[in-house]
Amino acid sequence: MTRSAPAPAPSARPDSSTNDRISPTGGISRRTFGGLVGATAAAGTLAAGAAGPATAAGTTHRERPFRAATGRRAARRPNILFILGDDLGWADLSSYGSPHIRTPHLDRLARQGVRFTQAYAGSSTCSPTRFSLYTGRFPGRTEGGLAEPIADRSVGLEPDHPTLASLLRDAGYATGLIGKWHCGYLPDFSPTRSGWETFFGNFGGALEYYSKLGLAGEYDLYEGNVTEGDAEYRDLRYYTRIITERAVDFVGGRQARPWLLNLNFTTPHWPWIADGDEAASADVVRRIKAGDRGALQHRDGGSLAKYQEMVEDLDRSVGTVLAALKRSGQERDTLVFFGSDNGGERWSYNWPLSGNKFTLQEGGIRVPAIVRWPARIDGGQVSHEPHFSPDWTATLLELAGARPHRAYPLDGTSLAGYLLRGERLPERDLFWRTRGERALRRGDWKYYRGTQKKDQLFNLTEDPREQADRAGAEGRRLAELRAAWEAVDATLLPYPEG
Repeated sequence: MTRSAPAPAPSARPDSSTNDRISPTGGISRRTFGGLVGATAAAGTLAAGAAGPATAAGTTHRERPFRAATGRRAARRPNILFILGDDLGWADLSSYGSPHIRTPHLDRLARQGVRFTQAYAGSSTCSPTRFSLYTGRFPGRTEGGLAEPIADRSVGLEPDHPTLASLLRDAGYATGLIGKWHCGYLPDFSPTRSGWETFFGNFGGALEYYSKLGLAGEYDLYEGNVTEGDAEYRDLRYYTRIITERAVDFVGGRQARPWLLNLNFTTPHWPWIADGDEAASADVVRRIKAGDRGALQHRDGGSLAKYQEMVEDLDRSVGTVLAALKRSGQERDTLVFFGSDNGGERWSYNWPLSGNKFTLQEGGIRVPAIVRWPARIDGGQVSHEPHFSPDWTATLLELAGARPHRAYPLDGTSLAGYLLRGERLPERDLFWRTRGERALRRGDWKYYRGTQKKDQLFNLTEDPREQADRAGAEGRRLAELRAAWEAVDATLLPYPEG
C-alpha cells in the first residue's frame, strides 16, 4: 500500500535574528571550565566574566548555575517533545560556541530552560544511542544494539522489549515518532511494534533528502499506526520540511491524553543537501541508481558553508515546531528536550573536544543538550552535571508516573530529583562500549582505550581535549576504572565474530 502527500502548503518560518544568542560558558569556575566550548566564541565571555554577548536590545544574557525550583508543582503530567538532531556536533550551536553557525531558536530554548555542558550520547553512532534511549539500557544488552549502526534487516529492536514509548503508552500517554527510526527494518521491526502508536518517517540510517532513497536504493518514507500497519508514503519534497509539518500537526492537535513525541531529524546527516539543492540531489540519485553503494555518504560533497546551511535549517525547523506548540496553549505543560544522537562528523565544530562520530573520545559522545519545562524548571540556567542518554529514559518514566519493567532493569539514573527537588545526583559511572573502543567516566576522570589498544586516563575538568594521559601517574585509579568497565562489560552480550 502506498499513501501520497496532499498538495503542499507553505510553512511559516519564525524570525531568525542572528543576535539572539547566549553565552556558551556562563562563568569560569573550575568545574565549569571542564565544559568550556571553543576559544573563538568563548574568548570574549571569558574576558568579560559571566556576561554573554549583546542581544538585539543591547543587553547581555547571563546564565546562572542550575538550581531546582523546589516550590513548584505541576497541575498535570507533562507532555514530552524529545527532539534529536542527527550527527550534530557538541559545539555546532551558537550557544555552544560555534563561531559561524547561528541558531537563534535553539539558543532561545536554552535561555528558557537549562543548557547542559556535559551531556553524553549512549554511544558514538546512530542505532546504539537510539537503543539506549528507547530501552534505558546499554546497547549491548540487546542483539540489535550490537550493530554499530544497523545496516541490514537481520536485527532490530525486538517488539517484546519494553521501551520508553510502550511504558508511557501503558501509563496513559499518546505516543508518536516522526523522522528517523534506525532500529530495524520492516517487516519485523517498526516503531508501531515497539510502543509508538503512530509513526511517520524513515527506517534506515540515511536517505537522500528529496527522492527518499536509502543506502541500497530503496524508497524509505513510511506512515504507520498500530491498527493499520506501515505503508509507503510518497512525498518528494525536502525531507526536513515534511517532518517539520508533521510535527507541527502533532503538537498543535488537541490530545485527550498527555503525549510523547520523538521527533528525530536526519539533519545535518549526510548527504550534504540543503533545501533547494535539486542539482546535488539529482546527482546523488543518479549514482544510487547506478549501483554506487557509497553515494549517500557523499564523500566528494559538502562544505563548511553547506553544513552551516543545514544546521541553521534544523534550527528554523525546531523553531517552527516550538511556535506551533506555543500556539496550541500547551507550552507550559510540555517538557522539551533537544540533543543529538552522537557527536559530529566531517564538517562539525567540536572544539575543544577531540574525536568525532564513531569514537568514544569526547567529540564522539559529548553532545549539546537543552531541556525546557516552564511549569517546573526555571530558565536561563546551565548545568555541568555529567549524564547520558539512558538517564533521560529513567527521568521521563519517573516524570510520567510510569515504572520500568522488572525483567528489564534500567542502566540509566533518573535526573528528576536533581531537576525538580534539588537533590544531588548519585555518584555513578557512565559506561560506553563499541566493538573497537571502551570508555568509562567516574567524576572528573575518564578511562579510555581506543583502537590503538592502549589504556589511557584523562582528567576531563582540567583536560577536556584528552591530550594529557595520566595513566602513568595515576596507576591505581586507572586500574580501578578499568576493573569497573570490565565488570559492566561482563554482563553484556558479546559481539558476534567477524
